[in-house]
Amino acid sequence: MVGLVIVSHSAKLAEGVVDLARMMAKTAPMAAAGGLEDGSFGTSFEKISNAVDEVYSDDGVIMLMDMGSAVMTAEMVIESMDGRKLAMADCPVAEGAVTAAVGSEAGASLEEILADLEQVGTLKKL
Repeated sequence: MVGLVIVSHSAKLAEGVVDLARMMAKTAPMAAAGGLEDGSFGTSFEKISNAVDEVYSDDGVIMLMDMGSAVMTAEMVIESMDGRKLAMADCPVAEGAVTAAVGSEAGASLEEILADLEQVGTLKKL
């Protein structure tokens, strides 16, 4: 199954998004990488790297980021893990996490999940 890493400036937000996605896809491999090591707000290269390692398989890992430096730090992690199948998704974090988790649990490939995530940002709520 494709692994998912939720990257956020907030540990609580990342953990909450993983909890939300787990309601829909209990067996999808997911990890939260939020906040800094001391519990403050920010993004941590080490936390993201460890989260990727935790959920990595040959099927790959998709990272969903909240904003700004989370994107830049995720890019640095990808660059440091040359040879691994890693991707970032440009979509809303909560909606994207649920969509990706359901796809992963259903056996979709990394490329199929990324294609589904391209549509997530265009969905209207009202």
